[in-house]
Amino acid sequence: MPRVRSARSAALGVTVRRIPATPLSQRSAGALRRRLVVGSLVLLALVLITFSFRSSQDGSVSGVQSAGATVLRPFAIVVERVAQPFRDAYNWADSLLDARSEAVRLREENRQLLQRAIQNEFAIQENAYLRKQLHYLGAKSFPRDFTGVSAAVIARPAGAFTQSIVVDEGSSSGIGVDDPVVTPDGLVGVVTRVTSGSARVQLLTDQQAAASAVDVRTGASGIVRHAQGTRSTLALDRVRKQDVIKEGDVIVTAGWHVAGLSSVYPKGVLIGRVTSVGETDTDLYQQVQIDPFVDFGALDSVLVLVPRKSHVIAS
Repeated sequence: MPRVRSARSAALGVTVRRIPATPLSQRSAGALRRRLVVGSLVLLALVLITFSFRSSQDGSVSGVQSAGATVLRPFAIVVERVAQPFRDAYNWADSLLDARSEAVRLREENRQLLQRAIQNEFAIQENAYLRKQLHYLGAKSFPRDFTGVSAAVIARPAGAFTQSIVVDEGSSSGIGVDDPVVTPDGLVGVVTRVTSGSARVQLLTDQQAAASAVDVRTGASGIVRHAQGTRSTLALDRVRKQDVIKEGDVIVTAGWHVAGLSSVYPKGVLIGRVTSVGETDTDLYQQVQIDPFVDFGALDSVLVLVPRKSHVIAS
């Protein structure tokens, strides 16, 4: 390799060696060849796929197709490995959606079965009590004695001491004061104020709210009120100590009719499930805590029950 010594280099005693540079045209030609090879393989794959659809199993293309498949197998393996995580993620997401849909369906079926069982239990108890009477004017039952008016919640509770909501339906839809309000999960409260296009609903969690209730399993009665010290827990008061109430029992509205007067709430509306039962020697009644079925903090829409006319039940 030639060495060039300039006057300055000679003076410093340094020898400068020139390294020939690779021509740009050669590098471009190498990249172009690689692209042509990859493009040719892709084109060959497309041609083989086209012929495989148009030819028979024993055709003349089968041999070429086998050879092409052998050559392209490394590419297929790489593509398969890259696509597998995406395929697994899609299958996982699809199975998760199916599981959620199934959970919603089962929850709805469970709610319907529970409501039906409660109605059957009330029917048995009522028939046993009234079978000797010819006519009986009873308390209204849910849902047969009411017309439901769907309403959207347009205002939520302003604070812990004002547990009420406002809905977008009012007297123009037939809603009146003291109409019960429910959701598919259970009892929400009662209408306390009405305008032509809206209504104020007092929630069952309000400190001034109360509802007569019974234990479905035993028939033990009491009054559901707001539990002191909490915002969403209810308490069943006035339960006698001799009444046997257990954790897990379902509590529903009692409903009553005496001397022409009826309870605000119909009988058989779900309220909640018993979470604890206790008593002390000094208390006259048991201390029963209830976890409500309704999520009062997530109310988006409700059903206002507009009562129909009083009915006569024949035994």
